[in-house]
Amino acid sequence: MLDTRDILETIQMIREENLDIRTVTMGISLFDCVSDDGARLCDNVYDKITRKAEKLVATGQDIEKKYGIPIVNKRVSVTPISLVAGNMSPDVFLKLAHTLQRAADTVGVNFIGGYSALVHKGMTQGDRNLISVIPEALAETELVCSSVNVATTKAGINMDAIRLMGSTIKRAAALTADRNSIGCAKLVVFANVPEDNPFMAGAFHGVGEPDTVINVGVSGPGVVSSAIARAGDCDLSALADIIKKTAFKITRVGQLVASEAADRLGVPFGIVDLSLAPTPAIGDSVALILENMGLESCGAHGTTACLAMLNDAVKKGGVMASSHVGGLSGAFIPVSEDAGMIAAAKRGALSIEKLEAMTAVCSVGLDMIAVPGDTPEEVICGLIADEISIGVVNTKTTAVRVIPAVGKTVGDEVDFGGLLGTAPIMALRPYSPAKFIHRGGRIPAPIHSLKN
Repeated sequence: MLDTRDILETIQMIREENLDIRTVTMGISLFDCVSDDGARLCDNVYDKITRKAEKLVATGQDIEKKYGIPIVNKRVSVTPISLVAGNMSPDVFLKLAHTLQRAADTVGVNFIGGYSALVHKGMTQGDRNLISVIPEALAETELVCSSVNVATTKAGINMDAIRLMGSTIKRAAALTADRNSIGCAKLVVFANVPEDNPFMAGAFHGVGEPDTVINVGVSGPGVVSSAIARAGDCDLSALADIIKKTAFKITRVGQLVASEAADRLGVPFGIVDLSLAPTPAIGDSVALILENMGLESCGAHGTTACLAMLNDAVKKGGVMASSHVGGLSGAFIPVSEDAGMIAAAKRGALSIEKLEAMTAVCSVGLDMIAVPGDTPEEVICGLIADEISIGVVNTKTTAVRVIPAVGKTVGDEVDFGGLLGTAPIMALRPYSPAKFIHRGGRIPAPIHSLKN
């Protein structure tokens, strides 16, 4: 039986605390599109995406009207393109990026992910061909997102791939310099990438997934922040319980929307990703949650402990609410997309080093970090390698989405607009890791990876 108080509470979460369904993402397998002819491959990819996702946006809009729950984004993720295109030439890989853009335009989604490669233990010629044109693909399209997995706990870290990604990021920045190097905002480097993540820019449709699936990403940092503020001066055990109960309620909303969307579209329901994904809107901030927990500013000593407790409580509440919680599920700390993170970085409370420490206990990694445009690619590689190491050693997903903003330096900021927000340019260490990066090869997997 429906409880009137629960209904009113949900309405308050939506109207006053920025509760929303951040994304309904349809995953689509492209394995049956494979062809040895590039033009035929592009046609097959376009036809399948537009056929399977034809009703995705309209279905999302209908569910919004039915329940009054905002669904901010409707997205598509596809099988990593390097697996679908095989040994095709770089020209064909670039044409596939335009094909994905055309398909996204046709079905009306906000983003399409899966212009991706999995190179954690080595690279095929197809992987290399895709990576070689990522900068052009991101510069010439608007909605295509790219990701490259360079490490796993089982395989170790592919430093050759990280070195390649350093130069790829720099080229993507240069090719979109007239747009604040926004190409880099659509490119993520991963360790231990999840195959059912509905959030961009890292979403792709994993090889173990069904032909088509619906994954939903829920977000409610404003709801959690308000719940903590209402709790007053309770002890940390009580605070953890409040966060857990709030996460449960948020996840139930996601479960409802995911099940309804899957039923209407006639495809399997995959997972609910309960990630506290912030926006630039005031109050919709993970940094504000941490400050409501008792920090003078996000970045103060104690920040990592607060974030660890938050992430744990969110996961515990989520798994009680749904049997299929997946993706990343926890707290995101993207600097440009979080008003509180932006403020903390501007006041000097939040440094790259503190952010790196926080990534050991949060959902993902160094996300939407803007750095000086003249940063050498070896320094970018070192930044990636440090973050990827945290993921490999701790058997968790970590990622880097870094923007070397051309023409900008520390003290400047770049404005990407919309959900991507505004990023202050953050300082990096001036010392070079070039000799280490140029050694190449692989960093072996940690000993605790041997669990068989």
